[in-house]
Amino acid sequence: MAEPDAIVYVVDDDPSVRSSTARLVRSAGLAVRTFGSAREFLDQPRTDAPGCLILDVRMPGQGGLELQEEIARWTDPLPIIFVTGHGDIPMTVRAMRGGAVDFMTKPYRKADLLGAIRGAIERDRSARRDRREATALRRRYERLTPREREVMARVVAGLLNKQIAGELSTTERTIKFHRGHIMEKMQASSLAELVQMATQLDVTPGTARPVPEDS
Repeated sequence: MAEPDAIVYVVDDDPSVRSSTARLVRSAGLAVRTFGSAREFLDQPRTDAPGCLILDVRMPGQGGLELQEEIARWTDPLPIIFVTGHGDIPMTVRAMRGGAVDFMTKPYRKADLLGAIRGAIERDRSARRDRREATALRRRYERLTPREREVMARVVAGLLNKQIAGELSTTERTIKFHRGHIMEKMQASSLAELVQMATQLDVTPGTARPVPEDS
């Protein structure tokens, strides 16, 4: 399935700023949606499209830094570019520590803002791909039986089939059978790839309790 087109969101209480920023974004061939307040932005239905948020710092009601803190708690947080005419060093530090992609003070060069937007969108696309891959990997792992998880944890820890069989009170032949199923279910083409998957999943011999051999 093709990924949706990116959307640039602009949140600023100044109508003229919203309008000029939207024109600039559209001139780069990007879709844009504008909002006059943090609440207006939060009340909109969320989309699954990649994108970024251009955000003013000082606005009536919920300010930009407070909105940034709320967005950071989302499952799919948007990258944020702050654009303001009232920036100072503590404000910039707080925004960047909160994960902002950039912090620009007005007046700014249009090329700089467009460059930051493109970088933020690519960052969001990459983060979304990583999350999708992590979810798919977790689902494959959940398809393993409890016994297969026990075997996988020991395989990636470097134990030989004979050692695993001894720990789990079974035969080497049975362990080989489980290993084959594990590689197939996890879609791993090599032991090195399986180890990499286990690292992402934080799989260790102690992550699952031993189960009877007939499980």
